[in-house]
Amino acid sequence: MTEITNTRLSTGVAGLDEILFGGLMPGCSYLVRGGPGSGKTTLGLHFLAAGAANGEKTLFITLEEPEAKLRANAARRGLDRAGIEFLDLSPTSAFFAQVETYDIFTPAEVEREPITRQITEQVGALKPTRVFLDPITQFRYLTRDVFQFRRQVLSFLRFLVEQGATVLFSSESSPEAPDDDLQFLSDGVIEIYNDGLGRGIRVNKLRGSDFRGGRHTLRMTDHGLEVYPRLMPDETRREFSMEAIPSGVPELDELLHGGLERGAVTIISGPSGVGKTTLGLQFMKEAAGRGEHSVIYTFEEEIEIMVKRAEAINIPARVMLERGTLSLVKVEPLRWSADEFASLVRRQVEQEQARVVMLDSIAGYRLAVRGEDLTAHMHALTKYLQNMGVAVLLVAESSAVVGDFQVTDVGISYLADNIVFLRYLEMDGEMRKAIGVLKKRMSDFEKTLREFEITRYGIKVGKPLTGLRGILRGEPEWVEKS
Repeated sequence: MTEITNTRLSTGVAGLDEILFGGLMPGCSYLVRGGPGSGKTTLGLHFLAAGAANGEKTLFITLEEPEAKLRANAARRGLDRAGIEFLDLSPTSAFFAQVETYDIFTPAEVEREPITRQITEQVGALKPTRVFLDPITQFRYLTRDVFQFRRQVLSFLRFLVEQGATVLFSSESSPEAPDDDLQFLSDGVIEIYNDGLGRGIRVNKLRGSDFRGGRHTLRMTDHGLEVYPRLMPDETRREFSMEAIPSGVPELDELLHGGLERGAVTIISGPSGVGKTTLGLQFMKEAAGRGEHSVIYTFEEEIEIMVKRAEAINIPARVMLERGTLSLVKVEPLRWSADEFASLVRRQVEQEQARVVMLDSIAGYRLAVRGEDLTAHMHALTKYLQNMGVAVLLVAESSAVVGDFQVTDVGISYLADNIVFLRYLEMDGEMRKAIGVLKKRMSDFEKTLREFEITRYGIKVGKPLTGLRGILRGEPEWVEKS
């Protein structure tokens, strides 16, 4: 993991702190930009609540929403308001009833003076270490031109920083009122999205520090904002031995020359119903006998159905669940983003010490990516698991039951260290199955195919099918011996 500096200030959102490599630099000013309802104010409340929890003096300057409404919204989000001071400069209902004319000065000049005085008096009396201004866009209407606005904002931010504060200020950018000038004036820029890809957050600028780039998933919950950083596999690594993991089926281990290695990615390919999930469960059954923890993320099949199906073929899935050697996690791909799913996997690996992980299936995971680059997300996830010494099983369903052989329909075969495939065969009018190995990077493997059968006693693997040809086409025929 990237080292976190103790001098950083937490934003109050753990995932955002991870993106910022520990938090915000103290004594700086940061712009939070985004459209209406994206979560800018909620992020500001998180920032102030984190400071108040540490005994710091914090100040919320609101130029738009009244204090009572802000407190009510914070309460609905489960955010602690204790210790946060509010300076309410939002227009009151009495403002509408007032009719004033200005003969010498413009309205902006007349309104700016009392607002500036209230801010300086409050800051001078409180001496806050954290200030959130929401939104700074209102300052545009208190100045005569763009040049004056920039000078006003820069002077104001310097005043707050010189008083010992770290400043967060929000802006709503629009084609009519862009905020490019604010991005240049600030020490950092945090952008929040709420678009067709869902909620997201991105750090575009952070003076004096590196940060994790790209778009990351953001979710609004009953207890505020949650940020799920995009997985960076090279930041996490664990020492492990690349030993072979046996399946417990002697003939299958012969086919694989000992089994599947730790830290290896294995694609189990085959058409629907051929036994791909069952094959993965067999390796997990053997891992449970060694006291290791395994986890299956199922995108299609319900957990109870998978448990009953496993028990019917002598794989004690329910006992494994009760003993904690197996976890079955049902994932709704349309609810979870790829970043959220990666965060879920990290918790199982780093906190629950999972040693075997299976994704069932790649087609279901593709829905969680939501139109983004499937290969990039899959690459990051599998490389992370490899670096942690986890044996990875990816279930890939091929659309063709018989006919031309194809490993996957999504073109990610290059990620695999091992490729194990299952095929249907039609022999003498009977539907049969065969298993073979197409690729194995870390050791040799048996080049022949074997018959594969699932019985009530478990998986049975037969002798090599040396007298057949055309198996990969699904149309085998016997070869006459000379």
